[in-house]
Amino acid sequence: MGKDFIDIILDNIFDDIWKGRRGEKLTERELKLVQLFGRKGKVLRNVYLPKENGETSEIDVLFITQKGIFVFESKNYSGWIFGDEKSRSWTAMLPNKQKNSFYNPIMQNRTHIKWLQSYIGNEIPLFSIIVFSERCELKKITLQSDDVKVIKRDRTYATVRDYWDKNADAVSDEKIEELYQKLNGLTNVDEAVKEAHIQNIEKKYKQHKAVEAPKEEKKEENPTEKDIICPKCGKQLVLREAKKGENAGKHFYGCSGFPKCRYIQNL
Repeated sequence: MGKDFIDIILDNIFDDIWKGRRGEKLTERELKLVQLFGRKGKVLRNVYLPKENGETSEIDVLFITQKGIFVFESKNYSGWIFGDEKSRSWTAMLPNKQKNSFYNPIMQNRTHIKWLQSYIGNEIPLFSIIVFSERCELKKITLQSDDVKVIKRDRTYATVRDYWDKNADAVSDEKIEELYQKLNGLTNVDEAVKEAHIQNIEKKYKQHKAVEAPKEEKKEENPTEKDIICPKCGKQLVLREAKKGENAGKHFYGCSGFPKCRYIQNL
């Protein structure tokens, strides 16, 4: 899956923070479509919730409605996305086979929801939705819970509609306005708070990479995934997905020399 011309320009000019903000803005735009079709609510972006240790937890997008609050974690990645609900890290693989790991967004949003509940109480229903860019492909996402959705951005309306139709009204118009005013105050934080939040995120990211480093060094004893060589013909193995049969949907490594070489390596 390649990037279009605009995406290539954006990736080369702007940093990850800017691209993340762009993704949040696009998610907010999708929610305007939701409201246009009768599912009204209040939208907030970049809500900095206080934590008990003095730090903040930033929610990308909130949609406050009569059904409850939809909590969106926005990811503006390209490529193939692989992830498991219980794994600490997920993977984004680009067309050139380059792989980038990132923190499990389901776990990330559960942390946001924890601090949101701490701030507003437990009586308001909360719905967790992880939104990826339309530029990516959700190749293999494994979920065990019913209280979270992982979608591409163009499925925002359908996903909110599904929650809306399955849940009774739980929040009055007066309570919606009260919640909006209370949470809106957490969007107007000064630059010092924003900078401290970014520094804390970067610190945790570096700590995470430091923990992962021994695993990566151990992998170097064997060929890396992007350089796995076919033992039969010497060509590179590539990641593929079975399209039919009893293994349909499962991933494996197949020889790039197919059909002359039919060697496969199961995951």
